[in-house]
Amino acid sequence: MDQQQVEAYLKASGAEQVVYVDEQDRPLGEVTRAEAQARGLITRCTFIFVFNSRGELCVHQRTAHKRLYPAFWDVAAGGVVAAGESYLQGAERELAEELGVQGVVLTEHFRFYFDSAESRLWAGVFSCCWDGPLQLQPEEVQAVRWVDLQNDWQRPGEQYAPDSQEALARLLKHPSWEFPA
Repeated sequence: MDQQQVEAYLKASGAEQVVYVDEQDRPLGEVTRAEAQARGLITRCTFIFVFNSRGELCVHQRTAHKRLYPAFWDVAAGGVVAAGESYLQGAERELAEELGVQGVVLTEHFRFYFDSAESRLWAGVFSCCWDGPLQLQPEEVQAVRWVDLQNDWQRPGEQYAPDSQEALARLLKHPSWEFPA
């Protein structure tokens, strides 16, 4: 992407309408994504863990122009839930946008509140099994790879998005979790 395309993408992304919520996930109103970020409001988001039938997890590297965690590796697809969307609808949209995965059954596992200096959000955690092709969204994803969580999969020098790392840690301990068969 050239600089003009990046700027257009960032402008459009910042103009998206999102719901902001309180610490109990109760809706308080709608604002643009840019305003939510500027004011440090709590938004809703999704994390979708994409496994293949061998039990490997799809991890992807975020583009360098992402506002949050630029060029970090992310263990989940996902993003901010748009105004008027449910968590499931947001998860389906984000999965299709980022990785080109559509028509797959998503399992919803749980929701949790994440609060850090960079981000405050209520997260819906989903998983799916996908063996089909991936089509990466060039505005958001620059690389992908499949990893076996049973082995040492993190590479030296790589940085990982802490919010999706937290979601993964919670998922792997959650009673609803089973590796795809």
